[in-house]
Amino acid sequence: MGLLSSKSSKVQQAQILLLGLDAAGKSTILYKLKLAPNITTIPTVGFNVEMIELDRSLTLTIWDVGGQETMRTVWDYYCENIDGLVYVVDSTDKERLDDSRREFQHILKNEHIKSVPVVLLANKQDMSGALTAEDITRIFKVKKLCSDRNWYVQPCCATTGEGLAEGFWKLTAFVKSRLKSRGNTSAFFKQN
Repeated sequence: MGLLSSKSSKVQQAQILLLGLDAAGKSTILYKLKLAPNITTIPTVGFNVEMIELDRSLTLTIWDVGGQETMRTVWDYYCENIDGLVYVVDSTDKERLDDSRREFQHILKNEHIKSVPVVLLANKQDMSGALTAEDITRIFKVKKLCSDRNWYVQPCCATTGEGLAEGFWKLTAFVKSRLKSRGNTSAFFKQN
């Protein structure tokens, strides 16, 4: 069993988009959460999809989309009906940090994910020279870019699992709040 439970009971379902540049650690994170063993992943060509249940009231369907340059051109097509975004940053890859920041800024402009909660995972914290979560927050201008939504930056290490549960618990809280407010809004409109 993984770091997080993966039982099949469904109370609420949420669609989560997992993005980041190639080699940022997205698939390692996904399968660490799902399976928890020490696994070796290969670059994702296309996408991986897994369902993860953090608690009995919410099941996350996580769409891990490849981060190679050719795949980034289709990220926008995965944004429809998404309830949350997890963006993974390789905190040690300073050469491609600007590319990652630009891709993050681009995806936030997609009209389908306007106002969806965002969790940035500052991955590879176990490596020397890794930028901190505060560094990533500043460099990615998260406070400014995400001022219209709930957001959080979590330091983590995909290979050990450190910080992953905390990041996904934060995402779950954001998503539950969003689903609840959307449900209340639709009930409000039906009554009036």
